[in-house]
Amino acid sequence: MNKKQSEFLELYEPIHDRFERFCRARVYGDMDFRDLMNETLLKAYQKFEALRSKEAFLSFLFSISVRILANNKRKRKEDSDQFEKQEALVFDLNASTDTSTDVYFLHQALAELSEDQRESIILFEITGFSIKEIAQIQETSESSVKQRLRRGRMRLKEILTFVALPIEANNQPKGEGQL
Repeated sequence: MNKKQSEFLELYEPIHDRFERFCRARVYGDMDFRDLMNETLLKAYQKFEALRSKEAFLSFLFSISVRILANNKRKRKEDSDQFEKQEALVFDLNASTDTSTDVYFLHQALAELSEDQRESIILFEITGFSIKEIAQIQETSESSVKQRLRRGRMRLKEILTFVALPIEANNQPKGEGQL
């Protein structure tokens, strides 16, 4: 194994799980998460010399994967007449049925958010990045990241919560509720 390869693997192995969680959550409805991971790792390996800091390796991977998704989305938009839209299949052998259902609905709800909100929530809530780190990854201000998180959470709550309106006694049909 050459030096570049061993150095790359040394940086990748400790962050594999976080990177996989990011890819699973980020690709919902766009492409298979394994394809995104493979493409990202290939590009990252090819551009490994451009990495300025080893501490920024995970951010480096995230940036590449976001660009790959954007390019994929652009290509799909151009080819939308030729291809049917594919739904993402999330399959986890270790998950219980309840957890699988919850994850499915969460991924479905995340897919309804704007790209910036979805990415901010995934980076913060699922992969555990700080607001400062997310601002660097997204090349924006910390206040923008906070706003995206706030709006994204509000929208997720709206999507995932069923709001039942109380039935007023005055709205009962005649004959019901009367003795």
